[in-house]
Amino acid sequence: PTRPGLKRARNFLLGAAAGGFVLAVLYVGYLALTVRVQFEGRRWDVPAQVYAAPLELYAGRSLSQDDLVAELKRLGYREDPRLPSSGTYRVGLGRMELSTRGFDFAGDKEPARLVSIAFSGGRITGLRDKRGNAMPIVRLNPLLIGSLFAAHGEDRLIVSPQEIPPLLPATLKAVEDQRFDSHWGVDPLAVLRALFVNVTSGEIRQGASTLTQQLVRSYFLSNERTWGRKLREALMAIALEMRYSKDELMHAYVNEIYLGQDGARAVHGFGLASQFYFGKPLGELELHELALLVAEVRGPTYYDPRRHPDRALERRNFVLQRMADEGIATNAAVQAAAEHDLGLVDDTRRSATQSAFLGLVRRQLSSEYARDDLERKGLVVLSTLDPTVQAAAERALAS
Repeated sequence: PTRPGLKRARNFLLGAAAGGFVLAVLYVGYLALTVRVQFEGRRWDVPAQVYAAPLELYAGRSLSQDDLVAELKRLGYREDPRLPSSGTYRVGLGRMELSTRGFDFAGDKEPARLVSIAFSGGRITGLRDKRGNAMPIVRLNPLLIGSLFAAHGEDRLIVSPQEIPPLLPATLKAVEDQRFDSHWGVDPLAVLRALFVNVTSGEIRQGASTLTQQLVRSYFLSNERTWGRKLREALMAIALEMRYSKDELMHAYVNEIYLGQDGARAVHGFGLASQFYFGKPLGELELHELALLVAEVRGPTYYDPRRHPDRALERRNFVLQRMADEGIATNAAVQAAAEHDLGLVDDTRRSATQSAFLGLVRRQLSSEYARDDLERKGLVVLSTLDPTVQAAAERALAS
């Protein structure tokens, strides 16, 4: 080609490169704006949570020791003679001690207490606090009946940063993203490490996505596996890392990530997953329970503990081993945790009557509240349903 031809070709290439650069900058800016607007605007669509009436304990109430134990199990309390934390109880002869959970719903407050309860003839005969003083009344935290989730099916219980046990972020980083505290949203070294682990183990044991990329995928993108989506995922992860702190991203991850399916309801976040799988708050989980929730991150369907308990148990024990390897838990604690079964609550605990009652609550509230408020604003609904009386009525009807 002639010199003028070479010059034109060079100018064309330079112009194309400049135009491509401008388009790339505009595209990255668009993704960054999308991340900021949606991330700050969405947090989060929280359905109204419907609770039963709190069980009231007082001297003279007709309530047997066995009935109270049944109610405590419905609420996810566990029997432990040491009473190490809230949500535990121990049973004696004609007597029970329990460490109650506090609650605060719209000004309806009840502090956590250590309570001794005496029984006789199927009745409560006395209540005393940890100092031995008589107490007029104690209320247990109300049972969560269900939620009024939207048509898209997402449901979650938001936990604050203070409600996240420190063991959870540490375990998530050990299992899912070891360089979370130092990378900028994408970790090339993780790709090489995951490739090595998966090839040497003969199966997929580690992924290459960072926690930030997983958050982006859950928050903004579909699960399609294309190079274009992976590029958007990486760019949006970097945009998140540039704008938000690691603590903010971890808090968002804990509340956002998908962890299972309950019929039409998609279980998002560790707060709701803790209730769904174990029937108790996130802060009360034992080591083996927390490890199972982290195990679910890799594949809530594949590792569904109710449908595939063997897979879930193997993955949980892998998480426990990672906790030991990284010094998050002692070898003795991990060994003891590995000896536990999955410890799931009965997924049929919600009776047909409770489901029908939930429908009644929705119909009643729909006449007074906008649908958007019921499905997105995180309302707390305290209802009149008494689980103890309801259980007795259903037993009587069945017999």
